[in-house]
Amino acid sequence: MALETWPPYMYADAGGKPAGLDIELAQAIFREARCTLIITDEVPRKRRQKMYEDGTLNLLLAASDTPEREKTSYFTLPYRREVAALMALTPKAAQYASVRSFADLRARKILLVSPNSGWYGPDYATNLPAMQAASSVVFFEDFQQGIRMIKAQHGDVILGDLVALTWEARKQNIPVAPLPMPVFSDDVHMMLSRRSAIPADVEALNAAINRLEKNGTLAQIRARYGLH
Repeated sequence: MALETWPPYMYADAGGKPAGLDIELAQAIFREARCTLIITDEVPRKRRQKMYEDGTLNLLLAASDTPEREKTSYFTLPYRREVAALMALTPKAAQYASVRSFADLRARKILLVSPNSGWYGPDYATNLPAMQAASSVVFFEDFQQGIRMIKAQHGDVILGDLVALTWEARKQNIPVAPLPMPVFSDDVHMMLSRRSAIPADVEALNAAINRLEKNGTLAQIRARYGLH
């Protein structure tokens, strides 16, 4: 697999070594399966996808299992959940606690700070055009920028991956809290190229995931990053 810069899931630490939640989970699973995990240097996203399709890169992490991907990929059992949330500055979170939908945000003129790409559930997808038309949403490129926008009060609430937002807010020493409204969550899997993997590889990884879930190893790793 190729390293990606997506803290706190995957990144290079101060010594240049792969680090992060997904890296630790993958290393534990491969070690338990007695398989070798080779992590190459980071490559651009489009090139990484092409390498995967060619079979020269045989593993991608944090993948959603879809019928389209099943044609070219094997999927392991899920190894964590991907959780999206709405968050606000901690002193202001209580005033948004009654929000129940993205339509509520627009109706109450609450300005949303949102990623400029990604899937955040059907409620968000349905309401996004109306929010854009009402100028009730502004976009950010990365979580560092998004947290800075909330701090500078360029928006009221922020949308994004719960773990990534929490991680970045802690780095910037900005207190944020999640809102009660559920946004979106889904299981993610390891995805292996059918060009370079065989069913026995997936079976070995699945057996390892089952053992590590039963003995609590994966839960302990996830908990260190705030994912319960």
